[in-house]
Amino acid sequence: MNSNQQIVISQHGAPEVLELMAQTSREPKPGEVKVKVVAAGVAYADVMAQRGGYPIAPKPPFTPGYDFAGVVEQVGEGVSGFAKGDHVLGLNPVMGCYAQQLCISAQYLVPYPSHLPPEKVCSLVLNYLTAYCLLHKKTQMKAGQTLLVHSAAGGVGSALLQLAALAGIKVFGTASAGKLELVRKLGATPIDYQKADFVEEIREQCPLGVDVAVDPFGGDNLRRSYQSVRRGGQLVSYGFAGKHFGGLKPMLSGLAQLTWLRLLPDGRKVDFCALPAEAKKDPLWYRQALAELIDLLVEGKIDPIIGEVVPLQEASKAHTLIERGAVTGKVILQCA
Repeated sequence: MNSNQQIVISQHGAPEVLELMAQTSREPKPGEVKVKVVAAGVAYADVMAQRGGYPIAPKPPFTPGYDFAGVVEQVGEGVSGFAKGDHVLGLNPVMGCYAQQLCISAQYLVPYPSHLPPEKVCSLVLNYLTAYCLLHKKTQMKAGQTLLVHSAAGGVGSALLQLAALAGIKVFGTASAGKLELVRKLGATPIDYQKADFVEEIREQCPLGVDVAVDPFGGDNLRRSYQSVRRGGQLVSYGFAGKHFGGLKPMLSGLAQLTWLRLLPDGRKVDFCALPAEAKKDPLWYRQALAELIDLLVEGKIDPIIGEVVPLQEASKAHTLIERGAVTGKVILQCA
């Protein structure tokens, strides 16, 4: 395949700025593998990047997308352990997965059994690996402990609920009214954030507060999540999405807020999790954790929720669904 169809963002704006473009397919460099992308994950980070609110995204023109599942087409010089036809999944720390083909460093690839549905496998990379990092790398949560999860019916949220249930952790999950039943079905105690104050709800059920709270929003929500945690507990932020597609100011404000919270002398621990940075910093952990998640999928112990599968050329539809909060679970682009 000499032509590589991919989604390109040439300017920031509404979902309509996502354009399907044909670009010349390149050869893998030494240490890289060329992958035929079958499924690419759509995340809120991609929507923020599209809107210009994701400061760590590449500058336009760029192709969004952190996670993918596909098939090896070509192996670059110096790469061992992979061959043409292997089914692989991975995370691209610099984005670029909304495409038919992707050249990526072999250190970010993990093989998976070919009988697994690519959309389910793709969901493991960003969503479940983030959840895994929050539960087992940043906090080391144990059975019997309590956890507060926001957007509990979303991609990362539903992954957190499933992994926490496996670990025997009691979860409280915030969601809108139409998604509360799913949160309950996944084993968590649902909280309707539109009608109830989640801090008060937590205090009613856990007078001292939860052991751990994880927060993707920042701002006032981060402060109130902190208030939900018991003394000696832990708060982990994993984003500063806010209510207006992020932005440099909310991100800097969020980092400053985390620094301030860390200085409070009340025994609560505060941390931050950014999965692309974790993968770059510790690729061995990344591969081992992803392999463990694949095993859990094979064993039927986890089951990623697929909210929508959209053709690559309709990526703007996928972003619109996420902007409107119209789906539960993961949105997937079908690339091949």
